[in-house]
Amino acid sequence: MRIPDPSFSPHDGLNKALELLTSPSCDVVELPFTLPESGLGDMRVLEMLSGHVLGKAARLGSPTSLAHMDPPTPWITWAMALWNASLNQNMLHEMTSPFGAQAEARVLSWLVPYFGMEGGHFCVGSTIANLTGIWAARDAVGIKKVVASQAAHLSVEKACRLLGLEFVKVAVDRKGRLDCNQLPNLDDACLVLTAGATATGAVDPLDLVGAAKWTHVDAAWAGPLRLSRSHSGILDGIEAADSVAVSAHKWLFQPKDSALVMFRDLDIANAAISFGGDYLSKPNVGVQGSRSAAAIPLLATFLAWGREGVAQRLDHLMQMADSLEDDGVRSCVLPLPFYFVVIVSVCLAEIGVR
Repeated sequence: MRIPDPSFSPHDGLNKALELLTSPSCDVVELPFTLPESGLGDMRVLEMLSGHVLGKAARLGSPTSLAHMDPPTPWITWAMALWNASLNQNMLHEMTSPFGAQAEARVLSWLVPYFGMEGGHFCVGSTIANLTGIWAARDAVGIKKVVASQAAHLSVEKACRLLGLEFVKVAVDRKGRLDCNQLPNLDDACLVLTAGATATGAVDPLDLVGAAKWTHVDAAWAGPLRLSRSHSGILDGIEAADSVAVSAHKWLFQPKDSALVMFRDLDIANAAISFGGDYLSKPNVGVQGSRSAAAIPLLATFLAWGREGVAQRLDHLMQMADSLEDDGVRSCVLPLPFYFVVIVSVCLAEIGVR
């Protein structure tokens, strides 16, 4: 008779883990320096690690935490992440992730209209999303170089190095945006416009969309503002881009690792970035092979909050950024008309945002 391994089955330890999540152990037990010959047991390890993982963590949801790139995450994403971990769904194979595939398709169908895109897929971060967009530009339309501002995220230069493309940096103007007067010839280029520079929050002039053979918008930071009726106009013009990257683990409040790359012409893009294999039931699209069902926590967040709930939180953070600038807190010397306090990681529940 087969005896199931309790380590792979639901267990009272999950209740203990939840208890420790809200009240972590105060004891910090020294961890062994060598791999234990005999296991310590699940329950003992929970107690041991809670003092490290929970006790030593940076509390991004603290009322005193602000101006960092990582937001607090809503508790419903914790539940979805737990469910995902228990199932270990692989988005490479739809038979092992039937609902994961449906969730990704549903979330994308909700989001792409805000950006004027046709479709796309999730990936582990906007570094991969930017690489994917530039890869599609190279293989779909034959771009030879990439042009971006000096304030562009380092992932753009990484992508050029990986793809063997020339990278041309353009100076920024006094507002931290790409200086339109310094642009080279764009006939054979992918123009990467930054929507929310990492250091300043500056948004490149989006009226440049369409000026190059391919336009990719790195909207890792500012992209979610398209869901806000008060601030979506900041990104007007993005709907004409060929590809857009958005980081869901920034202003969509998702756990690491969650981002999206979206395309205006999905068939053209996918044809350029897809590979088949004897072991695959359908082509593998994008840089990653195996990847997790990251859309499920975002699906849960959208269902729980709705567009209005996401927008309310974003509008509040923008208001806080305005208040901090008015109070002279912002250290940036640039007279930016639009900025973030990169992300104001406040405990939203404690300040009355529902």
